[in-house]
Amino acid sequence: MKGKSFPTFNPMGPWIVTKDELAKNGLDPSNLALSCTIDGEVRQNSRTDDLIFGINHCVWYISQFMELKAGDVINTGTPEGVGFGFRPEKYLKGGENIVTTIEGIGTIKNKVVNYK
Repeated sequence: MKGKSFPTFNPMGPWIVTKDELAKNGLDPSNLALSCTIDGEVRQNSRTDDLIFGINHCVWYISQFMELKAGDVINTGTPEGVGFGFRPEKYLKGGENIVTTIEGIGTIKNKVVNYK
């Protein structure tokens, strides 16, 4: 959670959809393809069914100690491929382009900007 909570660290989009909107298109949120590229290099390629704790479990667990309301967003973990896991490590650098896609939802593109 900490790694996704700093200012500018958690961009979302291109839009947020509900489970019923995915179902209208024949998609199951517990089995969607996820991918992330950095300047065209595939760094992450996985599916939501690879989550250690599935979406339903996350909602159930979190609702045990806090009230969830329409519009709340739950951050999960991340697939294999983060910069720390590479040897040598591959941390994001200013100017790099990140492209993240979730099947049936869309693609978001961001450029890394150096902190001033």
